[in-house]
Amino acid sequence: MTFNLMKLASQSQLSSWLPSIHPQVWIFAIGRFFSEVGTGFTLFYAPIFFVNQVGLSATSVGVALGSASISGIVGRIVGGSLADSGHWGRRRTLLLATAISASGSLVLAATSNFTILVIGSLISGLGIGFYWPAAEAVVADASEIDNRRETFAIARLADNLGLAIGIVLAGFLIAIIGSYRWLFVIDAISFLVFFGVIYVGIIETEQQQMGESEKTEHFASWMAVLSDRRFLVYIAVNIFFTIYISQIHSTLPLYFKNFVFVESSSEGFAKTTISGLFACHLVFAIICQLPVTSILKRCSHTLALTVSAILWAIGFGLIWVSGTAPSHHLIWVILALGVFAVAIVSYTPSAASLVTELAPENQRGVYFSINAVCWAVGSFIGHPLGGWALDQPRVIIDSFWLGFSLSVAIAVVILQYLNRVLAE
Repeated sequence: MTFNLMKLASQSQLSSWLPSIHPQVWIFAIGRFFSEVGTGFTLFYAPIFFVNQVGLSATSVGVALGSASISGIVGRIVGGSLADSGHWGRRRTLLLATAISASGSLVLAATSNFTILVIGSLISGLGIGFYWPAAEAVVADASEIDNRRETFAIARLADNLGLAIGIVLAGFLIAIIGSYRWLFVIDAISFLVFFGVIYVGIIETEQQQMGESEKTEHFASWMAVLSDRRFLVYIAVNIFFTIYISQIHSTLPLYFKNFVFVESSSEGFAKTTISGLFACHLVFAIICQLPVTSILKRCSHTLALTVSAILWAIGFGLIWVSGTAPSHHLIWVILALGVFAVAIVSYTPSAASLVTELAPENQRGVYFSINAVCWAVGSFIGHPLGGWALDQPRVIIDSFWLGFSLSVAIAVVILQYLNRVLAE
């Protein structure tokens, strides 16, 4: 009897973490998982490869990776309109995005100089640009108001799980074959797998079957977005978050490798250590995703984003400590990455849910297009800024993290203004 009661309680608790999610979201999450496994092979290793093996400076690598934002902005703008188009739609936009991304990864695999790196980055940026507005719109279309944050959390959970597995597998692969180029080839293959999942399992939503006469004209749609004061205030603060996230993807791996020294030595962390650190960071994010989403569901979107911003400030402060403390560097890094994990899972579902609530149903692609442009702008600013900082004297490198921590105060002020605007 006691066992049955415990079993029923466990099932009830599980159902509270996993509310009724549309089947298409689960299929899409599977595709995202496979794609992110491939991305995990390259995301944290690309800066190390291009700087330490190809022989480019940290600044030039930051500029090249940041160039993906230029094509990414174009892709996001065009992709948002295509995703809302009854003649094109979410599904075709996603298929185009994954095909372009696979091509970009193959070019990056062949990189031997700055020019090829820029070309590969531009192609990859274009693919990512086409992908995000359509991807977010697919999830938004399949969500309901009551389970919107959880639905987006499931999608992010698949992303983080794939990234964690990819990072671990990449560490083993590098240790065995010693070649970074194969990581990009595997990334290209993962995009092709995602292409197959979309082709077989994703259908257009009912909203996408509406005739053009029932849809807002594209130009008028863009004008409506750009005149939405609430959304523009959100965009201003969202750029701060995307700049912060760009540092985890590009600057931190190189910082750990070249500037955070192992105890009693003048060498940075080993590649396998860096692999393990970021894998644990993502595993912790996976563990926290649904519980944190459930807790913050009781809060307004702006309060949830404020919590995330404060956690970013704490995390950057811990990164500063990890580079300046006389000992226990690894412990400080682990603490920082743990805080960053909670900051990210606090941010992503609330941000996506807020955009969904602000956007009319037939303009979600355009709204998510502008939202995705924030990520391009964040990368465009964050990658070169981080690369520049790592090429400076040590005092500037360490102060760089304190600057980010202090910048959170600006983000919090904007969030408080956004809260007032939303209440009007």
